[in-house]
Amino acid sequence: MTDSPALAPGAGELFQLLRDGVPRTRAELAKATGLARSTIAARVDELMRIGLVTPVADGVSTGGRPPSQFALNPTAKVVLGADLGASHATVAITDLAGTVLAERTDAIDIASGPEAVLTWLVDGARALLDEVGRDVRSLASIGIGVPGPVEHSTGRPANPPIMPGWDGFDIPGWIQQHLPVPVLVDNDVNIMALGERAVVWPAVDNLMFVKIATGIGAGLISDGHLQRGAQGVAGDIGHVHVTRGGDVPCTCGNRGCLEALASGPAIARALRAAGVEAETGSDVVDLVKRGNVDAIQAVRQAGRDIGEVLTTCVSLMNPSVIAIGGSMARVGEHLIAGVREVVYTRSTPLATEHLSIVQSSTAEKAGVLGASMLAVEYALSGDALTVGLAAV
Repeated sequence: MTDSPALAPGAGELFQLLRDGVPRTRAELAKATGLARSTIAARVDELMRIGLVTPVADGVSTGGRPPSQFALNPTAKVVLGADLGASHATVAITDLAGTVLAERTDAIDIASGPEAVLTWLVDGARALLDEVGRDVRSLASIGIGVPGPVEHSTGRPANPPIMPGWDGFDIPGWIQQHLPVPVLVDNDVNIMALGERAVVWPAVDNLMFVKIATGIGAGLISDGHLQRGAQGVAGDIGHVHVTRGGDVPCTCGNRGCLEALASGPAIARALRAAGVEAETGSDVVDLVKRGNVDAIQAVRQAGRDIGEVLTTCVSLMNPSVIAIGGSMARVGEHLIAGVREVVYTRSTPLATEHLSIVQSSTAEKAGVLGASMLAVEYALSGDALTVGLAAV
């Protein structure tokens, strides 16, 4: 992205107030910032000139001319969000309010390697920009979620078990050769947490998103901020030992991990051992939906195992909401009932007094919505404004 001059002193602070979309008058902005009315007027004019702020319907008059109000212009720029899965991927263009303008989903094989998958992403981005009548100059930033651990500061995957050829690959650098804008990369469950919160729970500052699919992981939002931890592996609950685990081997090399008992493949394996045909997690979902008693009981037990780990998380994080997502969440209340049974029984009454354990409302859209929010948050940050989001 081409650098542009930094905003004048006070304009960035003003914009951070207005980016929530709530209309404010010049008088309200002056009171909130402590800046003089004349300075406010000049800074508002600057933000309007570069398109980030727009006038909205006039405020209520207390006599005389109604005061003019101003708010974020969500159409000033667009961002790209991409949710890359093991076998499918979704890419979407959204405005600065997170509204999806266009999207596409295709079958991909993450194991085909970074260049093949990222070529699909870049081609899709260009096609969607054409579809909404924008060009690359309108693109403020890109957010990407991938199904494996990520060093967020560099955007490089770190030993991802189901992403051969991706370890240490410079995803932002490669994409910026084709789309020269800031690129942010995170693991899929983190962006799912961002998406679920932004769309369904915007007023909740303490939330856990638990993805249950081929693996099990959690995205943690505490005090309104995504928690990645020192090495970016916060929320890796799938490899916590559970009581029922015993010596069951896990793909991580340890034994007795939650993932080895309660993931989709693990449930299918347990059903096969009991004489029920189930090769994959999707087979388990189909069996549950057809009312198979063995499958329902296996899913309920998986929920209890997950609840055992989440009980510790509740004591440690004290979330207000635990949202259950991922492909196995399609079994519905049977899984969540097992989680609730254990969490509400074993956690302290104070910790669960206002705790909601629910199925994800954003479902398969959580990832791409969260990736878009990752991009929007950067695009509207002071750093982004300084380096050129405000370029005319």
